[in-house]
Amino acid sequence: MNILSIQSHVAFGHVGNASAVFAMQRLGHEVWPIHTVQFSNHTGYGAWTGRVFDGQAVEEVVDGIADRGALERCDGVLSGYMGSADIGQAILSTVARARQARPAALYCCDPVIGDVGRGVFVRAGIPEFMRDRAVPAADVVTPNQFELEYLTGRTVATVGDARRAITTLKALGPGTVLVTSLRTDSTPSDAVDLLAEDREGAWLVRTPRLDVEVNGAGDAIAALFFVHLLETGSAGAALSRAAASVYGLLRRTAEAGSREILLVAAQEELVRPTWTFTAQPV
Repeated sequence: MNILSIQSHVAFGHVGNASAVFAMQRLGHEVWPIHTVQFSNHTGYGAWTGRVFDGQAVEEVVDGIADRGALERCDGVLSGYMGSADIGQAILSTVARARQARPAALYCCDPVIGDVGRGVFVRAGIPEFMRDRAVPAADVVTPNQFELEYLTGRTVATVGDARRAITTLKALGPGTVLVTSLRTDSTPSDAVDLLAEDREGAWLVRTPRLDVEVNGAGDAIAALFFVHLLETGSAGAALSRAAASVYGLLRRTAEAGSREILLVAAQEELVRPTWTFTAQPV
C-alpha cells in the first residue's frame, strides 16, 4: 500500500507522524509523510521548540508528490491532529486530488478533538471543522469515546448507545468507524473496549487495562487499523490486528516504565503480536 500521512511530527518521542509512519512502514507499506508541525517533542512536556506549518506549506509538498505521478498510486490518505482550519482545508484538498487521481483511494480521519477527563484540547474552530467538513469527507473515522459523543451529540453509556452514536456518525458520510478507549456500563474496571463497525457489521475487542499514560497510542492504532482495513477489507479483522499490536506496545512500555511509547524497541509487536484478541460480533 501507498499511504499519504498528513499529521504533526516530533523529533523526540512518538506522536503524530512519528508514531503512525513507522508503524505502517514496519508492516511493509510505503508512507509519504507530510508534517503539519515540526516540534522537538510532544507539547505535554510543557516546553518544546519548533514551528507550525500552514496550509500552503502542506499543499506545496503535495504538489511535488503529484509532479512525480505518485497520487495515481495512492491507496489512502490518513490525517490526525489539525492545528488550524487552514491545515484542515489543505488536507481535504489533498484528499480530493488523491481521489481524482485514483478513485479507489480512501480517506481515514482521526478526528482529534479531546478526551474524557481533559475535554476539548484543540484550537477554537477545529471541533466544528471536524464535525462539519472532515468527517463527512472521510471513508473511515477513528474517534475516541469523547470525540464520538461530541461529533454525534449523543451520550455513550452502553454498547447500545455506542452503536446508535456510530449510526449517527455514519449518516454524516463515513462507511467505517473505529471507537477507541470505550468504557461502558459493561466494561470491567480492569479492561478497555474497542468497537468497530462497517457495512458488514460491528465487532468488539476487550483488552486488559494497563497502568500507562503515554501519547501516540491513538495515532498508532488509527494508522494500524487503516492499513489492516485496506489489506483485509474487514473492520473486524483490522480491529483484531490493530488492538493486538497496540496492546503489545503499551504493555512493553508499561513494563519498562517509559514515558514514551516503545515503538522501536517493541516493533515486533507490530508484525507478530504476543497477545491475540479476537473481535466478537455485537
